[in-house]
Amino acid sequence: MCVLLIEAFYGGSHKQLMDLLQEELQEDCVLCTLPAKKWHWRARTAALYFMQTVPISPNYRILFASSVLNLAELTALRPDLGKLKKVLYFHENQLVYPVQKCQERDFQYGYNQILSCLVADVVVFNSAFNMESFLTSIGKFMKLIPDHRPKDLEEIIRPKCQVLYFPVRFPDVSRFMPEHKLAHFKKVIGAKRSGDAYQTVVLPGQQKCRALMKTSNAASKSGLCEAQPRLHTTQHEGLPSPLIAVARLNESEASESTNPCQEEDKQHLTFNLSNILSGQDYQQRPLHIVWPHRWEHDKGPETFFEVLLKLKEKDLPFHVSVLGEAFSEIPDIFSEAKKALGSSVLHWGFLPRKDDYFQALCMADVVISTAKHEFFGVAMVEAVYCGCYPLCPKALVYPEIFPAEYLYSTPEQLFKRLQNFCKRPDIVRKHLYKGETAGFSWAALGSKFRSLLTAEPREDL
Repeated sequence: MCVLLIEAFYGGSHKQLMDLLQEELQEDCVLCTLPAKKWHWRARTAALYFMQTVPISPNYRILFASSVLNLAELTALRPDLGKLKKVLYFHENQLVYPVQKCQERDFQYGYNQILSCLVADVVVFNSAFNMESFLTSIGKFMKLIPDHRPKDLEEIIRPKCQVLYFPVRFPDVSRFMPEHKLAHFKKVIGAKRSGDAYQTVVLPGQQKCRALMKTSNAASKSGLCEAQPRLHTTQHEGLPSPLIAVARLNESEASESTNPCQEEDKQHLTFNLSNILSGQDYQQRPLHIVWPHRWEHDKGPETFFEVLLKLKEKDLPFHVSVLGEAFSEIPDIFSEAKKALGSSVLHWGFLPRKDDYFQALCMADVVISTAKHEFFGVAMVEAVYCGCYPLCPKALVYPEIFPAEYLYSTPEQLFKRLQNFCKRPDIVRKHLYKGETAGFSWAALGSKFRSLLTAEPREDL
């Protein structure tokens, strides 16, 4: 079975998923990518690029691509690819994207995704929120067309749609954990040693998702093909269960950072984490807050830093690590906040080495999201796996992923929660997370992805 993997924006969670699928498929796939730069141009022009660069092969049976690619354009330009079983995966959707300034050209991005859905055989979303927000917005979105509007597009697309959570391959992070986290981690491991029982866990918003998945159908063709060469093999290995023995990360693994301050920040991290790991008792140290998101406006950095600066004004003790990847345009608030936060900053910037990234998460107490645009949130799930207490908006995908006690409704509520934690960091350090991360693991989801990437007759996931 030969699978053609196409990723027009090969970075972040998009890269993470493609690398994982490539590792699992091994010799039975070909991966074609474009670098994770200039997102808008990738969405506009990637199809033409891939028309010229995707190798012609009679062995392809399945095409798997993220929704950044205009699949309608590619299949029109390459009729040989149009004959394949076409699977479109939505990491995010453009119909509910919070644009800073509405412009006519913004219509094209959502329109491209609708066209791609119409030509795809299976449309997969990383959460029920993502799927429903997309499908129920199609009608309103199409009203932007001045006249002669197409009709019933939601009814045409919905039967193709399924929900399949983003699969996270959790590494062994126990070597990075302070004692109190390690004790919690061992308790969780002990509770999860009953084989594959964790796969039956029902997540906060999963009942609705399962009902939706049961009603969906996916079309495909059968066939075999010769092995194809793999490209870009960079994903580290791991064992099936995220909570039992997982292979260590490859310490040499690294990706090119787009943050010009990367080298400075790496030294900054090493120095500060060395201080944290020694000296005074961990329980006596200030609360350590981490924000591991892209440095872009849709992640709500202004809200996050406003709350931190209010904490600082009240002379409340805390440390902060601002992780995540920066691209060509960085909001001004980042440089302003770094200066204003001063000595409270432990680390500032993207960490290309996975070991450094997971170590930073393990040393933190609380992970914050202030996102205005989120359809899954890989970084939040990874941070919770590393023992962080999550605080997320009571909106977007978060009620589907996290129990209610970890959600806040307003920035003022977030401030009050953090104010309490700054005064009593032992509250979060003693806390045992009441949700689940195992249901988002490759061990739990891998069989569903394998079924998706076969050309057998359609089956519900």
